[in-house]
Amino acid sequence: MAKYSRIEVAQTMKDNGMVPLFFHSDIELSKKVLKACYDGGSRLMEFTSRGDFAHEVFGALNKYALAELPGMILGVGSVTDAASASLYMSLGANFIVTPVFREDIAIACNRRKVLWSPGCGTLSEIARAEELGCEIVKLFPADTYGPEFIKAIKGPCPWTNIMPTGGVYPTVESLSSWLNAGATCVGLGSQLISKDILDKKDFDGLTAKVSQVLDIIKNIRK
Repeated sequence: MAKYSRIEVAQTMKDNGMVPLFFHSDIELSKKVLKACYDGGSRLMEFTSRGDFAHEVFGALNKYALAELPGMILGVGSVTDAASASLYMSLGANFIVTPVFREDIAIACNRRKVLWSPGCGTLSEIARAEELGCEIVKLFPADTYGPEFIKAIKGPCPWTNIMPTGGVYPTVESLSSWLNAGATCVGLGSQLISKDILDKKDFDGLTAKVSQVLDIIKNIRK
């Protein structure tokens, strides 16, 4: 069962401004990545369901977060059907992120009052997702659309909260372009938690990088 309500999760996404995305099959390495992000100031992590037995890794990771990292909110990404969403919610997922918009996932998550963020690419999809209770829409792949897409959506629909993912970089230029266009928060995957960091097990470097990104976001929002 989720520890945090969908309203709490949505507010944390807005406050932090950044959601790290990550997957690895090694549980102990995953714990160290999560701790590094936590030490850097992040209070969110999207564990992407992209490998065999990913749910087992997530279950262990969430137990670790609950026991050792107070306030850390774990969710799951790359979910493509309601059965998978339900499986992860039974393991305590606090939010579900999807690459596509599916009403069956919306129903499953709403039943348990768990935040779900569907991948949308048109205003019609966004409107339908919001009609089904979506708090924050995922724009994916964001680099296909660009910041101007968000600015255009926010014109007629200023209440819409959008999280671009894919094509966002941990730089002042990139983060400024998305946030100034009206993004509520951004999703950062391999551009933040790089293969190089994982290969070198440079967890101190990851902590510093996360802290730097969060500082950039704070400065942009001033």
